[in-house]
Amino acid sequence: MPIVVNVDVMMAKRKMSLNELSEIVGLTLSNLSILKTGKAKAIRFSTLEAICKALDCQPGDILEYVSDDEG
Repeated sequence: MPIVVNVDVMMAKRKMSLNELSEIVGLTLSNLSILKTGKAKAIRFSTLEAICKALDCQPGDILEYVSDDEG
């Protein structure tokens, strides 16, 4: 998969649990888990903005493009 979601990396850096992020962002645990595990097919900009605000990071800190050659 060319897009890697590094939400778990940023959560670890910020010492934030999935439950905390879920409450702050307003996403269900299951939806956040789907995003975290890279199984999500899409993400709304409003959700991305809320995650970045909660984790005090940039979109590029949690979304990474990896070419098929590297992956």
